[in-house]
Amino acid sequence: MRFRLLHRRLTISAPRMAVRSTLPWPLRWVVWAVVLGFCAAIGLWAFEFGKDIAGLDKDHREELIRLRTELDALRLEVASVKEERDKARSIANTSSTLLTAERASQERLVAQNKQLETDNRTLRDDLGFFEKLIPSVGGGSISIRGLQAEVHDGRQVKWQVLVIQPLRNAPEFNGRLELSFSGMQNGKPWTTALPGGPQALKFRQYGRVEGVMDLPPQTVVNNVSAKVLEGSVTKAAQSIKL
Repeated sequence: MRFRLLHRRLTISAPRMAVRSTLPWPLRWVVWAVVLGFCAAIGLWAFEFGKDIAGLDKDHREELIRLRTELDALRLEVASVKEERDKARSIANTSSTLLTAERASQERLVAQNKQLETDNRTLRDDLGFFEKLIPSVGGGSISIRGLQAEVHDGRQVKWQVLVIQPLRNAPEFNGRLELSFSGMQNGKPWTTALPGGPQALKFRQYGRVEGVMDLPPQTVVNNVSAKVLEGSVTKAAQSIKL
């Protein structure tokens, strides 16, 4: 049996054998890569060719052109808005500076107006003071030519007395000034004199005395009286109502 098999393999009646040449694996991979690349190139060419036929690439380009145009327009609009914003900011800063300067000018004018009012009031008081110094016809030797009093905030009385001696070459007068205040306190009659007592009065042509007196709570002053005394003799007297 074994002899027959060996004889069949070594004789002409043995089966045919095919001899094939084999490529190395790296060359096979290169061949496959070339084939695949070629197929991919053909597929890409077919795709682009199909887009050209269908007009898709043209529409895409037109869309890109339109978007670029709109983008450029938006950039110009943004630049214009920024320029307008800068102008508005500059105008606002200028307006703020002008407003600040105007406010400072108004405050300065208000301060000057107040100063002018104060100076005007002082000039009127001085004018009235010097008018009272003019000798009156038939006047006595001593006279009270100006008695003034004002109540401030219901808590203080500011008073002023002008005494003159309307005589030429008048001798020096040496006396005292008495002031009394009357009114109502808590619904009852109220009278008081200066806390420090009579004021010394010494002058030759005129003498002006002024001061401030604090009022007790719940006190209303209605009348102020002034007397000029020389020793125990009353030389002049005057009263005013508030």
